[in-house]
Amino acid sequence: MIYLDNAATTFMFEKAVDIYKKYACQSFFNPSAGYREAIDIARQLQDARLRLLEKMSATRGNIIFTSGATESNNLAIMGSKRNGKWEYIFSVGEHPSVYNTAKELEAQGHKVYFVGLDSKGHVDYAQLASLLSDKTRLVSVMHVSNETGAENDIQKIVAFVKDKAKNALIHVDGVQAFCKIPVNIDALGVDFYTISAHKFHGPKGVGALYVKNPATIKNIVFGGGQENGLRSGTENVAGIMAMDFVLSQIDVKKNYEYVSLLRDQFVAVLAQNCNVDVLQCESPYILSVGFMGVNGETLMRALQDYGIIVGMGSACSAKKAGNRILENIGYGKDEIKSRIRISFNEFLSVEEVAKAAQTILEVYKEIWEKVK
Repeated sequence: MIYLDNAATTFMFEKAVDIYKKYACQSFFNPSAGYREAIDIARQLQDARLRLLEKMSATRGNIIFTSGATESNNLAIMGSKRNGKWEYIFSVGEHPSVYNTAKELEAQGHKVYFVGLDSKGHVDYAQLASLLSDKTRLVSVMHVSNETGAENDIQKIVAFVKDKAKNALIHVDGVQAFCKIPVNIDALGVDFYTISAHKFHGPKGVGALYVKNPATIKNIVFGGGQENGLRSGTENVAGIMAMDFVLSQIDVKKNYEYVSLLRDQFVAVLAQNCNVDVLQCESPYILSVGFMGVNGETLMRALQDYGIIVGMGSACSAKKAGNRILENIGYGKDEIKSRIRISFNEFLSVEEVAKAAQTILEVYKEIWEKVK
């Protein structure tokens, strides 16, 4: 099998499974308990927290461990809302875990603005800047698009916010960015940053939210007061420690350079057919590819018979009709139906990528000949 849907999820490192097993079966103690073994686990969690801050290049702030990106995004958005006539700004290109939370804010009576996208999926910076005011409470924009690989200029957005909405908080969904492109939280200057372990070879069901200042956020789940009172519930120690191990194994710069080569080779093969449209953005990990005249889902299913797995965009939206992000970029309904998402990892070989690209072209041609 050649797996090209890594933006949906990645395989877990085998050694991380060993770490998970250790903390699930041997060092299984509840870090909130008062005996020696539990206190030691609490200390190890704190060490993992500090290592994650270091991986993020964050010299201040805190890490809140969560069940993954959806919880982190909800905590950042709903936890930072306040009573009064505040306004909230989101990119229309956000993942459903942000976009649908924004729609819930709107349903609750809050003033919510959605900023459009350019032709590759970047946020419309001019429109965003025009919406900022002293009433703005929160701005939420993803770092890298899960649909196109477009990388938003977070520092530019932060500069706008600091200039026009000094009291506003900035949340960034970094799920498709962290451990794939260089991330420096201090340089970005954001208040909240979301990550998810299963996007970079960690376990599913664990993630984190970076919080610059705990005073800017309130808990949305009530219970035992774990994670500095912001995320009650016994910590997923095994998942956190497995994620911690994976983080120690990732060389972002080396992987970025290698995946860039894979992406370029893949695109060069697809360019042999003029009916194939490749939307290529900054992140080498994600491509949106259109195949004129052929339904993308039909192509995806056909490729499975050849051992090639591709995606149809956000896995959280895969069963829903249409594609909000591609629509806002400017693609028509037929064009959207013809598209698939290709996403790479650093463990694919050059040979696998070349074989996959060539096979995709051949299968597309076979289907095209039948339906044209």
